[in-house]
Amino acid sequence: MRAMIFEQVGEPLRAVELETPSPGPGELLLRVHACGVCRTDLHLLDGEVEIKDPPRVLGHQIIGTVEALGAEAPVRAADRPSAAGNRGEAQSKPAPLAQVGDRVGVPWLGWSCGECKWCLSGRENLCPRARFTGSDIDGGMAEYAVADARFCFPIPEGYPDDQSAPLMCAGLIGYRALRMCGEAQRVGLYGFGASAHILAQVCVSQGREVYAFTRDGDDAAQVFARELGAVWAGGSAEQPPQPLDAAIIFAPDGSLVPLALAVVAPAGVVVCGGIHMSDIPSFPYSALWQERIVRSVANLTRTDGYEFLELAPQVPVKTRVSRYTLEDANEALADLRAGRFTGAAVIVP
Repeated sequence: MRAMIFEQVGEPLRAVELETPSPGPGELLLRVHACGVCRTDLHLLDGEVEIKDPPRVLGHQIIGTVEALGAEAPVRAADRPSAAGNRGEAQSKPAPLAQVGDRVGVPWLGWSCGECKWCLSGRENLCPRARFTGSDIDGGMAEYAVADARFCFPIPEGYPDDQSAPLMCAGLIGYRALRMCGEAQRVGLYGFGASAHILAQVCVSQGREVYAFTRDGDDAAQVFARELGAVWAGGSAEQPPQPLDAAIIFAPDGSLVPLALAVVAPAGVVVCGGIHMSDIPSFPYSALWQERIVRSVANLTRTDGYEFLELAPQVPVKTRVSRYTLEDANEALADLRAGRFTGAAVIVP
């Protein structure tokens, strides 16, 4: 099969021919139809997030069709969280796993131990033994991929493959970050890229007000934000017209944290939505006082996935994507780094 592999930090991905993998117990062999490009991929390329065992096929927003099934694997107590939103509780009877011909999505969280206190309390996103797609497990920048069936999601009807791919991480991490904002009505989004353009649609559908913060002078992103329903859009250092109840920072820039704190009201929350961020500069305690909160969001749980993928078609979420061929994966990553597109980038093998 054709694939693009990571070999070492600072080097571009290399096009190679690999043997098509075979699914092990509890795994699915997927024919990859689309794979979203994520800023996490840049952090992996730059060594800011470590790939412990290269070479590795990157890509963790995979949409594919099941081509083959591995042998049946035993069901663990923490497996198949409830799609009904019983957060922290495992289903007494597991939902059916995918079958040959099904279309499924594969997210960043590719496996968890199912035994630790985090997994058994509905917080598998914090499992210390967790393995991640496109980092610890070969991902979707290839014609085929293997994934644990328990960590794959059915894709809603009506979503084309390329528009579904960004839901697998940009959508899921945005949804988890929004949950951490509680009932906030005025929500600021810093970095109006793949996650923010999805989350803005969710917020508007829920009657919240969206305030979009972009790179200074990024008129295209600000226009895009307004098209999606933002009531205000401006540069990251600008003051919105009124205090916010919450702010979510998707850009990996630590200097945005004090700026966000300065525009949230007392008891407001600032959520750092990325896997990596540059150092946060010092700020006076007065910026945090009056019960303001700064917190991070880490990975996702399968319950997040079921809930979000049930919600997305109700909004309905519509993703804007720029398509790239598999061999143009390095171009897609360079365009993401430079901010040359609005919305999300998707590789179509």
